[in-house]
Amino acid sequence: MILALSGRRIDAPDADQVRFPLDNIGRVRTELRELLAEQGITWLVSSAACGADLIALSEAGQLGVRRRVVLPFSREEFRKSSVVDRPGDWGGLFDEVMDEVGATGNVVVVEAAQDEDPFHAVCREILAEASAIGKERHQPVGAVMVWDGNVRDSPDYTSEFGAEARAQGMPVFTIKTV
Repeated sequence: MILALSGRRIDAPDADQVRFPLDNIGRVRTELRELLAEQGITWLVSSAACGADLIALSEAGQLGVRRRVVLPFSREEFRKSSVVDRPGDWGGLFDEVMDEVGATGNVVVVEAAQDEDPFHAVCREILAEASAIGKERHQPVGAVMVWDGNVRDSPDYTSEFGAEARAQGMPVFTIKTV
């Protein structure tokens, strides 16, 4: 199975609401590893933000799962805005994952339309990339939402991702971050 992923980033120190606390990384890592193994995942497609994305990409790499990363803009800009801006040592993991995935030619930078939210474009592209790989490999495609289960004020990219995956007929798995 090909798996598309979207999920929460690690909470900021001043977060108003708990969505993915650092203390839950170990459990989420274990559940992601189990999902990848139990579902026989051969490809993982996601972005590479701190939290769910990087944990899943790391686990997939350790299991020998092929990976494709979708970014809304350059690696350097994304690293600053979506990786090292939260607690935890995410920068090193991001660099390692991006170097490994980049060496295989599996990094996609989305060219969002001028009036389109780049993160919405990334969610759409993650699903499109996973579907294309599934079609090419003659494998089913599923999606996983790694989140707290609570829709936040718009935009909630993870919620929108799950709704779009369901609309496309994909099975959607959920891993809770809280």
